[in-house]
Amino acid sequence: MEGIYAIWQRDVIKFFRDRARLIGSFAMPFMFLVLFGSGMSGAMSSMLGGNASGPLADFDFVEFMFPGIIGMTVFNTAIFSALSVVQDKEFGYMREILVSPLSRVSIAIGKVLGGSTVAVMQGLMMLIFVPFIGVNITFLMVIKLIPIMFLVAFAISAIGLLIASSLKTSQGFQMVVQILIFPMLFLSGALFPLSGMPAWMNVIVKVNPLTYSVDMFKKIILQPDKMDPALRQAMGLDLTIFNHVITFSQEIIVVSLISIIFIVLATIKFTKSEA
Repeated sequence: MEGIYAIWQRDVIKFFRDRARLIGSFAMPFMFLVLFGSGMSGAMSSMLGGNASGPLADFDFVEFMFPGIIGMTVFNTAIFSALSVVQDKEFGYMREILVSPLSRVSIAIGKVLGGSTVAVMQGLMMLIFVPFIGVNITFLMVIKLIPIMFLVAFAISAIGLLIASSLKTSQGFQMVVQILIFPMLFLSGALFPLSGMPAWMNVIVKVNPLTYSVDMFKKIILQPDKMDPALRQAMGLDLTIFNHVITFSQEIIVVSLISIIFIVLATIKFTKSEA
């Protein structure tokens, strides 16, 4: 446990000391919310068939995007946290860790926990935008978001560690991750409603772990149960799988299973990798 804590503490301290990273983490969410969200709000409402008197008149694209922005922030931070593993290999620091008395399992778990903690911190920082975009978030919602954020970040950090354990250069890691990020992000419902998609693409959506993660954030923040059914359906808030609407508790089980599978695979791969 001391070894896991030491690895976790190192990643958290690096996060707080990197001011450029702290400031830069707001750039992409700000661009999506203010520029993309505000600019596309009217167009999205029109495409969904909204009018001044219909149920879609209450559709707010910025509000719809906000849970997805939180998911995007957690996802990007968690998966890129594994970049430090590759960088440690390049600079020789990983060799020093591996020859220490720490077991490789402890190192792997510490890296995943460190990346997950940093991802949760950056996800919570997105709540700074709340007063400026008109989203109503209560203290109870924040309390519910934190464990879900950590669960999602843990799963994504494990995926990142699995990738990092297979690569030796930062450039290779960034290339592979970039190839994964955009399909997973755009096919998760984070930025656009998941409605009217082709059957083959719908299959990809349902095997995308980020789909369930973003949907959990939406259910906490947007509270679809209180929406008009037509608005809820148009916004793609009735996530279905095998022709049945998947519940919040079922989504937790799905993401938990993904976390277990990938942390096991990542730990096995990491223990076999070379410094």
